[in-house]
Amino acid sequence: MSAATDGPTTPPIEPVFVDEGSAVRAALASIDAPVLGIDVERADADRYFRSAALVQIGTAEGCVLLDTVALDELHDLDTLLDDDHLAVLHAADNDLAPLQALGVSVDRIADTAVAAALLGLPTGLSRLLEDLVGVHLSDDKNAFQRADWEQRPLPPDMAAYAAGDVVHLPALWSVLAERLEDQGRTSWYAEELAATIARAGEDTRDWTRVKGAGRLDPGQRAILRALWEAREAEARTHDIAPNRLIHDDVLRELAIDPPRTEAQLVRRSPRRRGLLRQHAPALFAGLESGRVAAPQPRPDSSRWTEVERGIHDALRSRRAQVAEEIGLEAGVLCPSKVLSAAVMGEPEDGVELCALAGLRAWQTGLLAEPLWEAYVAARERTAD
Repeated sequence: MSAATDGPTTPPIEPVFVDEGSAVRAALASIDAPVLGIDVERADADRYFRSAALVQIGTAEGCVLLDTVALDELHDLDTLLDDDHLAVLHAADNDLAPLQALGVSVDRIADTAVAAALLGLPTGLSRLLEDLVGVHLSDDKNAFQRADWEQRPLPPDMAAYAAGDVVHLPALWSVLAERLEDQGRTSWYAEELAATIARAGEDTRDWTRVKGAGRLDPGQRAILRALWEAREAEARTHDIAPNRLIHDDVLRELAIDPPRTEAQLVRRSPRRRGLLRQHAPALFAGLESGRVAAPQPRPDSSRWTEVERGIHDALRSRRAQVAEEIGLEAGVLCPSKVLSAAVMGEPEDGVELCALAGLRAWQTGLLAEPLWEAYVAARERTAD
């Protein structure tokens, strides 16, 4: 995240850096407050599993930086974050898994990114803090995001960056919560927050998410799936980011034009051939198994009729109109991809249409009637 620049309304806070387990409890007690800002700086870009290099906890009065390079569990933080404390995070789905890996379960969560999206506001933290709280953050954000957060000792400018916006999260949440209440969107937020927390615990990795997978023929898709699963197993076992081992784009090209040897497989990847060479036997074995595996059919959407495509386009267009009317991004109101299930399911009414799309109650209340009207009109047009 980013550090606040010096100014009369945002005096710098000297963070307390803690790298000994015996000092964690006292440090947390020094900033104990009903509402706490929480953030995680990760150092896992090249790793399979999400992991924290630093955990920041702060209020307007102070900030503690917990060195999770040295601390492998945070029992005292888990104890602190009980029902009496509200933890404010920004884009909580990025931070909950690393916290859970350290034994931290957050009982009460507020997510400023979710709240901002449902208010039709920009979701970038720097912009939100500047617009709503009057805090201007460091212009070096990109450089700090690329920094090595496992380096020790932690440089002072990185420590200040880590502390900077976490201390303003409680104030930002206060503004957003008031706006949600004023606009009658608190219940929307509650549903979206619950979905965000549930999604944070899901494994969303899937071979069908490889770009271009839907355009491959069934035989190529079988090879892609086998290659992807072999890469996944190697990456998980050795804690390597899958795309660092071999990129999705290379997997797709290998499925289209399979190599005949391990050496050919390695040469087809333009990067990190030394690392790939170590894992080539397992990947090549996966490729060979894919050659003889059952073909993988293309997704149903690739076989849509013109009628079904017309209905889908009509639903997307009407969804976009509703979103504009209430000041939301169309994808926040309802992602386009979920409407495919509604098209294929042949609903009997608007509520069933929304149920097929997996929409939540607040979305159904807004969309059931307009989407049903668009659905019926599209079917009538194609029937003429």
